[in-house]
Amino acid sequence: MEFGGPWLALELIQRVGLDDFLATHLCRGRAAVDWCSTALILVICRLCHPSSELYIAEHFYRHSALAQLLGVPASKVNETRLYRGLDQLLPHKEQLECFLKQRLGRLFGLEYDLLLYDVTSTYFEGQAKANRKAQYGYSRDKRSDCKQVCIALVVSRDGMPLGYEVFDGNRADSTTVEEMVTTMEGRYGKSNRIWVMDRGMLSQKNIRFLQQSGRRYIIGTPKSMLKQFEDQLLQEGWEQVREGVEVKVCPSPEGDEEVFILCRSQDRLEKEKAIFARFEARIEEGLKKIQASCQKRKQSPVKIAERIGRLKGANARAARLFEVHVEEEPDGRAKVRWTKNESLRQWATLSNGCYVLRSNVREWTDQDLWQGYIQLTDAESAFRIHKSDLRIRPIWHQREDRVLAHILVCFLAYVLWKTLAQMCRAVGLGDEPRRVFDELAQLRMVDVVLPTSEGVEIRRRCISRPTEHQAILLQRLGFQLPRYLETTEM
Repeated sequence: MEFGGPWLALELIQRVGLDDFLATHLCRGRAAVDWCSTALILVICRLCHPSSELYIAEHFYRHSALAQLLGVPASKVNETRLYRGLDQLLPHKEQLECFLKQRLGRLFGLEYDLLLYDVTSTYFEGQAKANRKAQYGYSRDKRSDCKQVCIALVVSRDGMPLGYEVFDGNRADSTTVEEMVTTMEGRYGKSNRIWVMDRGMLSQKNIRFLQQSGRRYIIGTPKSMLKQFEDQLLQEGWEQVREGVEVKVCPSPEGDEEVFILCRSQDRLEKEKAIFARFEARIEEGLKKIQASCQKRKQSPVKIAERIGRLKGANARAARLFEVHVEEEPDGRAKVRWTKNESLRQWATLSNGCYVLRSNVREWTDQDLWQGYIQLTDAESAFRIHKSDLRIRPIWHQREDRVLAHILVCFLAYVLWKTLAQMCRAVGLGDEPRRVFDELAQLRMVDVVLPTSEGVEIRRRCISRPTEHQAILLQRLGFQLPRYLETTEM
């Protein structure tokens, strides 16, 4: 019977103090299973074996040590109780976020001076007609056929989640900034924080908003802004901040308090160069095929122009390199001529691997500004963990409140995940909580039957002996396995 995963999840819950919070804030109710235990079941299962409430009740709970760990018989756990547990948990979202911010800050000495903000989407199975937030929009999961919601997440420089909000699925990233920043400031205060956001958040309205009351920021910019810094790209004065990465700080073209940080990455250069070459080859091959088809049979110039438009649209990275002309021959046939704009190729060669950041943080060094922005990968990593390890997608719930509660459970499970990651890092185990969790999840609970001289058999539910590697992990992390969970006479 599975023991290691649920036991480790419960240990993390106790380390964070989530069990005490839930016991204090969720009413016990009159049912056999109190709401605190119900919420713990949901969070533990989301971390250990993310699945539906029905699967938890009918399969996972019955075949794991959760009944013994929580003291809740499997016969008392059912799908309806778990659904209602979601309803009980949701009203405490803001209180949970505030509690976890303070608790995790004390546990790990976290600083919230640099806040990383990003937005993702997660899609639904079904029409979600009872959910006003479920809308069609830009899908990061490449599921434009499904309705979705957008999730905005704020994490610390260590990747520890601070809070999140759920927006309509058709909401543009840039329109969430003011609401999210205001929400976080109302909850935690301004406290001279620096906001880090990617280029999807950039708009002049957002820049003006952030500059109000002295808000500070580091924001990515669209690739098109590089053109304003063409001269600086050609000049010397770059500073290497990491192997293969160099930066240069430039004053604002408008002469204001902002600075612009030019960044050039060798890895990114190689990637963009390969992408450009691939798209260029696709367009060239496609144009040759179109030319050949025009020679074989009579075709309408309008239809040929449409084919060329689709070809360039599918390979947009290199589309501007080609100047294509469609002409009509005297016999009505279409004729295609095309050339390459070499000046655009020269610009692509110069700008490949480059990007621009903008900031009003003047006292930081070039390296500090670049490093602050690069930490956005922690927010992106959080979304990957939500989607892969915690399986936030697809969402099967149809009611809006149940969807919001489902996302809250995923958020709490992610807090446990990052807690384990911080503990591993603190004791020199690196930053691979998945490997540690999977290793300890292999611990099993077994029944041992002991005969007595009185003829009565005693059954003990014992924990399998840890391997040498498991024992080292337990010792380093400061966890103590119980010898057995319960003893009963048979």
